[in-house]
Amino acid sequence: MNKLDAQRQKEIQQAEELLFAGPQALGFAKGLFQGHFVADWVMPYPRIPAAQQTELDETLAELRKFLDEHLDAAEIDRQADIPRSVIDGLGRVGVLGMTAPKEYGGRGFSQMANCKVLEEIGKRCASTSVFVNAHHSIGIRALLLFGTHEQKRKWLPKLVTGEQLGAFALTEREAGSDAANVQMQARPSEDGSHFILNGEKRYITNAAIAHELTVMARTPVPGSDKTAVSAFLVTPDMPGFEMLEQRMPKMGIRGTATGRFALRDVKVPKENVLGPLGKGLKVALTVLDFGRTTFGACCTGAAKTCLELAIQHANTRKQFDKTLGNFHLVKKKIARIAADAYAMEAMTTVTAAFIDRGLEDYMLETAMLKVFTTERLWECINDVFQIYGGSAYFVDLPLERMMRDARINQIGEGANEVLTSFIALVGMRGPGMEFKEIYDTMMKPSRDRMSKAWAAGKSRLGATIRVPDVPVRSEQLRADARQLGRLIWRFNVAVNRALITYREPILDMQLLQERIANAAMDLFASTCVLSRLDGEIQFGGRNGNAASPDHSAADLFLRQSFRRIRGFLAGLTDNDDKAVLAAAKSCLTSGSAKTAA
Repeated sequence: MNKLDAQRQKEIQQAEELLFAGPQALGFAKGLFQGHFVADWVMPYPRIPAAQQTELDETLAELRKFLDEHLDAAEIDRQADIPRSVIDGLGRVGVLGMTAPKEYGGRGFSQMANCKVLEEIGKRCASTSVFVNAHHSIGIRALLLFGTHEQKRKWLPKLVTGEQLGAFALTEREAGSDAANVQMQARPSEDGSHFILNGEKRYITNAAIAHELTVMARTPVPGSDKTAVSAFLVTPDMPGFEMLEQRMPKMGIRGTATGRFALRDVKVPKENVLGPLGKGLKVALTVLDFGRTTFGACCTGAAKTCLELAIQHANTRKQFDKTLGNFHLVKKKIARIAADAYAMEAMTTVTAAFIDRGLEDYMLETAMLKVFTTERLWECINDVFQIYGGSAYFVDLPLERMMRDARINQIGEGANEVLTSFIALVGMRGPGMEFKEIYDTMMKPSRDRMSKAWAAGKSRLGATIRVPDVPVRSEQLRADARQLGRLIWRFNVAVNRALITYREPILDMQLLQERIANAAMDLFASTCVLSRLDGEIQFGGRNGNAASPDHSAADLFLRQSFRRIRGFLAGLTDNDDKAVLAAAKSCLTSGSAKTAA
């Protein structure tokens, strides 16, 4: 085995240890790659229980009143700071401890209810929504999920009220989307009473204002020369904690305190290890699943603001003796924003429900949600920007700020390109392992292998000849459901063909991975839209609502999504990939832009 192959095998082993160590029950997204429709994950459309809905409505009313009176997004952007009075107010409403148990002073809200709260903040101010996400959704989430009772009792009461603030410190110079490449070191003391941490972290939201930071660092693996990532609770008053840059100037979300700090021989008590030693990556990735869900909620809120702004301007601005809303190219943009906002909300709700129901393996779905909602929001902002024309470019409107704020979304909490490849590769692992079982048995037959190969063959054949059923309850949605089932079948066939054609080299074929992931994301989005639409029709019928609600935005999304899926699948065999790679290679090897001139 040459050096390159050995490195590849090491990368595969590390990825499998990280991503496939837990339960491998067939979730919805993995089911798509297997040609199945795992209906009970997505249907019926989830609803918040009536008792909590009443409490949520009261909280939202209180939150809206507070935000209307005290949140000035433009001023936060100008001053590059969220006032302490706003933070205190969010704490009083309960926003900063929304999902924490009541025994620690939190509100005990579900993730679905929490997403509705984040959506409301996301409508108004990206800096504030990112601050809340950094504090609650990832900052103290690790403590909520992995902390001992003693740790929770010590830290949570002040964190959930906002008296103290939290942060999540993963990113370093060499570790961003590559979370496993953390370099900060944590060396145990000789008496085992503490760990000594050394290294730097950067791009950490809330770093300069946090009282508690969840820090990822490498600890020795007993009995070997290897190290593994562990999570630590660190406070800035520990000797050796050095804030290198309190507020790094940046393009958008300027109100957030994004900092850079160093730990110089910082002694962290062993009682501050969070979760099992050496399992910090599991802590980090689990926390990011929660953060990506509320990320989707924030993007949904901003998309709804885009829709409101677009409608308002299209109904009032006149050109050529007509309001803009009379022009088809403007209508096209408004319709697209409406369709995408509907889908973003549906995806966020369904994904949040996975967490609330205690389902175990939803990493693919949260990655899909993050990529889909951040890409759609960027398009929504671009569309409403174009509707406003030149006036959007000036600072007296919120659009230029919204555009600056939104750009980080496709990078933060996992760059979209990394997550796109992750979605494709993790999704294809199931059918890929079945094909490998069949291939290995053909090369080296044995009694034990024959039974496994037979089961794998039955699974692959069954998915190939059977179109999955999408069980909607509303008669008017049956045609859409049949079309979705047919597309899932086509997707599975296309994945099978790609795995058979390319085998292991597919691990490096990112342009192909992108099409597979994009098709899977649209299949998930369409499912969520169909589920939501089905739920709304059924709910309206049960409540004796004679007037048929307007479902045109949902219908448009399904039409456009189905068309996109067909395009992604067609692109697996009809594409310009070789020409793209050749042109890029020419530019990269020349070391200049001469070839493009």
